[in-house]
Amino acid sequence: MTQLSINLNKIALIRNSRETQYPDPCEFAIAALQAGAHSITVHPRPDQRHIRAEDCYRLSKLESRQSGVSAHIELNIEGNPFAAPEVSNRAGVTDYPGFMSLIETIRPHQVTLVPDGADQLTSDHGFDIEQDGERLLPIIDTIKGWGCRVSLFMDPLPAQIELVSALGADRIELYTEAYARAHERGEHTAVLAQFQEAAAVAAQHGLGINAGHDLNVENLSEFLIPELLEVSIGHAFTIDALRYGIFEATRRYLEVLGPS
Repeated sequence: MTQLSINLNKIALIRNSRETQYPDPCEFAIAALQAGAHSITVHPRPDQRHIRAEDCYRLSKLESRQSGVSAHIELNIEGNPFAAPEVSNRAGVTDYPGFMSLIETIRPHQVTLVPDGADQLTSDHGFDIEQDGERLLPIIDTIKGWGCRVSLFMDPLPAQIELVSALGADRIELYTEAYARAHERGEHTAVLAQFQEAAAVAAQHGLGINAGHDLNVENLSEFLIPELLEVSIGHAFTIDALRYGIFEATRRYLEVLGPS
């Protein structure tokens, strides 16, 4: 079964619209896991516009009780590994320590490296390994030395993906906005074939395959990639949780992903 990871950024964005701690991302993390989600994803940015460094620390200490056993929640932290520390200009918000410092302290189960910039509203492209591979190599080695699984955010370009395994990464996360936009137009067959080819190349090179960005219940049901290990759903899940509640929204995604 493909694992479901719930991205809490939009929950934190709602919280940040007021000078308050409500809604608490930790509370929603536990609710999503109790509803059947497999892990939690957060993508802290230096300006801390949604998920903050302090949220990441708190999430890393949370425990979820399943089958009578308590364990730290499966946590995936996304971000740009080159993001430097940034001083907070908001009262009550601690400074951003820099991405690598955050990861070194928390050591989450999975780290997804994303080449986003400070001026981007959201992630909008994958890594260019020919350009960034040399810089990524020691970073990936360091993060793996901290005991974290490493995934790289990638466009569905086979020529780029086949270079990833040489860097020591464990997985790629396919950036799926192109598929989502094509699906809205009812023209996704050809685009899906590109993602399937990219996934096949990743599998041939021993890489695990995750996917995320603008996936929802409707388009996820047709995102037919048998090698898919994990999907990260945030924006659409938050909207569905408003419509149906967290438990029902989670159930709908799990139903699409198939039996465990």
